[in-house]
Amino acid sequence: MRAVDIIQKKRDGLALNKEEIEWLIEGYVAGTVPDYQMSAFAMAVYFKGMTTEEISHMTMKMVQTGQQFDLSAIPGIKVDKHSTGGVGDKVTLVLVPLVASFGVPVAKMSGRGLGHTGGTIDKLESIKGFQIERTQEEFIQQVQEIGLSVIGQSDQLVKADKLLYALRDVTATVDTIPLIASSVMSKKIAAGADAILLDVTVGEGAFMKNIEDARRLARTMVDLGNAVGRKTIAVITDMSQPLGTSIGNRLEILEALDILKGQGRADVTEFICELAQIMLKLANVDQTIEAIHAHLSNGQALAKFEEMVVAQGGDLEELHRPVKVDQVLEVTADHDGVIAALPAMEFGLFAMRLGAGRAVKSDPLDYETGIVFDKKVGEHVKKGERIARIFMNEKNSQESVTEFKKNVKILERAESVKEIIEIIS
Repeated sequence: MRAVDIIQKKRDGLALNKEEIEWLIEGYVAGTVPDYQMSAFAMAVYFKGMTTEEISHMTMKMVQTGQQFDLSAIPGIKVDKHSTGGVGDKVTLVLVPLVASFGVPVAKMSGRGLGHTGGTIDKLESIKGFQIERTQEEFIQQVQEIGLSVIGQSDQLVKADKLLYALRDVTATVDTIPLIASSVMSKKIAAGADAILLDVTVGEGAFMKNIEDARRLARTMVDLGNAVGRKTIAVITDMSQPLGTSIGNRLEILEALDILKGQGRADVTEFICELAQIMLKLANVDQTIEAIHAHLSNGQALAKFEEMVVAQGGDLEELHRPVKVDQVLEVTADHDGVIAALPAMEFGLFAMRLGAGRAVKSDPLDYETGIVFDKKVGEHVKKGERIARIFMNEKNSQESVTEFKKNVKILERAESVKEIIEIIS
């Protein structure tokens, strides 16, 4: 078998068989299939696609190229959640302890942010002392003892995906459904959970720019999960504007704490409660939205989060402190109207330039910087009223405000945005 024949077959739009896919993945991990040939294969997939059967074979072969977590020692149905990426997405920080507060074990591996997207692990590392690296034994033991843990993705997990993702990132082949689906689901299957909730984001700040592509990706991943015995549900959610009020690592921790105290913004709180209800159902636990809300207002979810922080070395005294930056700039409205657009991609990149994100993987993070919005899409604003605050450690104040305002659209009227667009099971 030769890589060039497999590339040519896919280039011509033909379906590959299981043996061809397995040979290619094995060769790539072993180093006998070089980067330039795998790049050509990825580009062929980008233009010609893959059948569901091909994606399934590729996903399962990728699972076999690394460590697989065995969570059977943890009693109960283990649930996991994955988002395809967004701006201001602090959902995991609230959702994991909220679900765990109902006695459902949550063993979650999360990733880092790159470019306009933020990573859960980066946010947790903004908590002084928090340790995201755990052995499989430590990870399992913590979930057994307190019911939850969020750790960084093991370097030994799905080696093929680690190699292939880095290649896709520099060859403009990230945003193609077969490669996204196999990447996400290989990691989720290897991570060992019994049930999986997928948050498939769509819109300006997401990989999927339109609802049709989001549906196709969601359906593909749900089918992959269910085919290997993992009960899987996907929700398609809006990412046309940043989620919640904050972008930035420390700022998002503080917003998550507000939500966990029952003091968060109503729309993002409702959204997270709806996701929690779905995750609980995956674990065969039926709860009303009102009962789930109660675990926020009565402190049970917050107590679980703090329990996890302590178990993973975090400093509780430091956890609740405000951010520390050189200056906080206020952005005000130039005229009366309704916020019509807050493009997620643009504000994610803006926060990245403040130091809250990485342009390349080696970039250091400034955990304190970011943005807090006072107004979101669909809300009225008066001339001179504050729209947002910029938390920064730079000196070009007026330039930053001017750049920020370029991306805020205020019109006479605009519709508000609903977070959950569709559920696919």
